[in-house]
Amino acid sequence: MMKRSIALRRNLPLHLMILPGLILLVLFSYVPMAGLYIAFQKFIPAKGFFGDQQWVGWDNFRYMLEMPGIFNVLWNTIFIAGMKMIAGLIVPIAVALLLNELRCAGLKKGIQTLIYLPHFLSWIILGGVLIDILSPSSGLVNQLLGWFGIEPIFFLGNNKWFPYTMVISDVWKEFGFSTIVYLAALTGIDPQQYEAAIIDGANRWKQIWHITLPGMRMIIVLMMVLSMGNILNAGFDQIVNLYSTQVYQSGDIIDTLVYRIGLQQAQYGVATAVGLFKSVVSFLFISVAYYAAYKIADYRIF
Repeated sequence: MMKRSIALRRNLPLHLMILPGLILLVLFSYVPMAGLYIAFQKFIPAKGFFGDQQWVGWDNFRYMLEMPGIFNVLWNTIFIAGMKMIAGLIVPIAVALLLNELRCAGLKKGIQTLIYLPHFLSWIILGGVLIDILSPSSGLVNQLLGWFGIEPIFFLGNNKWFPYTMVISDVWKEFGFSTIVYLAALTGIDPQQYEAAIIDGANRWKQIWHITLPGMRMIIVLMMVLSMGNILNAGFDQIVNLYSTQVYQSGDIIDTLVYRIGLQQAQYGVATAVGLFKSVVSFLFISVAYYAAYKIADYRIF
């Protein structure tokens, strides 16, 4: 008992450091869960949360499944989120490996600073930037394509190009920040392993394949498991700032559907039902991913 109290006092500053984040997590992630019962009501805001609301059971969920285009919205969400997950794993790992090969510390730090700066800009700012540079009439990208004889492409107004534009722009914004995680993992690899590999005649590619990547395996599995929870998060902030009615067919996702149904059409019960459905499916995905990681890679959180 005495040892436990001593350990508690020693770690008290660390607990106090995470307290603000824990409070924000509870306030914005757990307290709002109390409103999930709206999914089973015909909710009228004027009556209040504790008013005499009409209970409709599963009607909101049935209405959701019968909505025209709901399965297209679900496919768009999985397609865009899936591509973001794959690219969001491959690109940061590749960049981390390349940066790890640099021997000039100043150049390495300069590149790191440049590539993770976009992470700190909101999609409102970046949305305006992308609208300008991707404009089919005066955008920089289409001007460059014109030099090679390629016709202007309406990246943000063409259903064929819109999903890929979302993926590429999201990876460009976030890959630099994600690279930090993998660079941190690289620092934990014993340098003696590389020295032994050099003595055995292994070139740089073999060192990366047999030492670096296995040394990063656990953090890669962790990031993969965590990303599975976002399988239905295709990026509301990004898409709502860049899409239009022209690209609803390929760009409308669950979050934008909830936004339109809940805030624009005031169908709060249906919007809550869609959001609850999304959360349950995401929970199932991350549970399956964690179980697979445990069986295949012997990965455990504890």
